[in-house]
Amino acid sequence: MRGMDDGFSYFDANASEPVRPAALAAMADAAGVAGNPSSVHRAGRQARAILEQARETVAALFGGRAENCVFTSGGTEANVLAIAGLGRGRCLLAGATEHDAVRAAVPDGAVVPVDGDGVARLDVLDRLLAEGGPDRPALVCLMLANNEVGTIQPVVDAARICRAHGALLHVDAVQAAGRIPVDLAALGADSIAISGHKFGGPKGAGALLLSGDVVRTLQPMMAGGGQEQGRRGGTPALPAIAALAAAAAEAVRDMAGGDDGPAQWRDAIDDAARGGGAVICGGGGARLPNTTMLALPGRRAETQLIALDLAGFCVSAGSACSSGKVARSHVLAAMGLGPLAGEAIRVSLPWTTRAGDVTRFIAAYAAMAARLPARVAASEEVRA
Repeated sequence: MRGMDDGFSYFDANASEPVRPAALAAMADAAGVAGNPSSVHRAGRQARAILEQARETVAALFGGRAENCVFTSGGTEANVLAIAGLGRGRCLLAGATEHDAVRAAVPDGAVVPVDGDGVARLDVLDRLLAEGGPDRPALVCLMLANNEVGTIQPVVDAARICRAHGALLHVDAVQAAGRIPVDLAALGADSIAISGHKFGGPKGAGALLLSGDVVRTLQPMMAGGGQEQGRRGGTPALPAIAALAAAAAEAVRDMAGGDDGPAQWRDAIDDAARGGGAVICGGGGARLPNTTMLALPGRRAETQLIALDLAGFCVSAGSACSSGKVARSHVLAAMGLGPLAGEAIRVSLPWTTRAGDVTRFIAAYAAMAARLPARVAASEEVRA
């Protein structure tokens, strides 16, 4: 994809995807409706119809029920609402590589470690839940796909373990939605969080989908005028919500079409990066088709970002939720990658990617790797 001024290629989809034309159209249509969805007059009913159609669409796409779909301002709010609303009185556990929004919401929770590819250690999860016993019910937070390395977690197996111990399971599906199949019922989760701008909707709209078993136990964080069946107060952001539903429908349709371009392009980038001395973080496990994390031993991530930006490519060093800072990745640290945690960049391909963009990136990355001097020689053990 070329940038707004046709001077750069955007490879930071996991931070935010380019908005899809269908989403822009839906947003414009909804913005033209004056009514408040809570009003009973004709204009209010018109707005309400748009809201409820969006709810039906989102629920159907992600394996939930419309009456159990709560619209939020995005993935962070959806995650925090689930944790605060379902976790009261429960012990909290979270994967070591969870998004910062989840980690901040469970600061004192038990940590489920991951292996070298970023896959959660379910044997440890089982043990931690067993140690809690039946008198200490738990809420487990486990993301479906990691936002930095793209690792896909064995959520279905985790759900079985949680059920065996009477624990609830909340799944952060923000990076997975629209890229791999996401189905609340099929996963066996009690709740899932999604965010519209991760699959081509506008920023500012997300959703929390709840299973029928827990929907009545959710406690709201924001009381208001009874919107979202009393689960989330405040007038809904109707244009953003309508656009979220349109983008989700298009993203899921594209994914169902069997396009394996993103995975092929990711693999081509991986192969070329290895040739330049890079380590593919989490490359031994199942990953999102659009995501790769490339660590270049001895070269600081910030230096790589600047070099690639000057070459016309927008990439990142991981999560985009650190106030614009380039910080050491807690995800890579949890994976045991040591110094590489500060030497890795994330390449995440948006829905607009074309083969030529990938070819140009491979050339730019190779030139950068050859030009940047390594600060220290990486050991063969680290490279492995």
